[in-house]
Amino acid sequence: MKENQIRNASVGKNIRTLRIQSGISLKEAANNLGISTSSLSKIETGVTDANLSRLEQIAALYRVELVQLWDIDFKKDMQMDTTLINAKKKVFDLESEISVFQRKVITLYEKLREQSTDYKSVRV
Repeated sequence: MKENQIRNASVGKNIRTLRIQSGISLKEAANNLGISTSSLSKIETGVTDANLSRLEQIAALYRVELVQLWDIDFKKDMQMDTTLINAKKKVFDLESEISVFQRKVITLYEKLREQSTDYKSVRV
């Protein structure tokens, strides 16, 4: 296999992965792109390479950056992105919990301080 064919197959595989992950049929994706089902199938299998404007359309259809279509470890990157998003959400949730806890501690501190002041004024 020539280097160009290997790249086409890799790009095609990533395009197919995107389509499947998006839950879009081959026919629906082809219709959205304004091409025949067989043309899209050939792009996905690497038989035909797509020109830049077609690749831009495909990237826009799946809401990804154009360069992601060439990423060899696309699935792994998608999983890492998902893991990163989940981790950021957990951190945000924990920060929110910490903030709530801090407000409770401050409120309790202020109540204790008031009680302490009230107690001292009664003693004097």
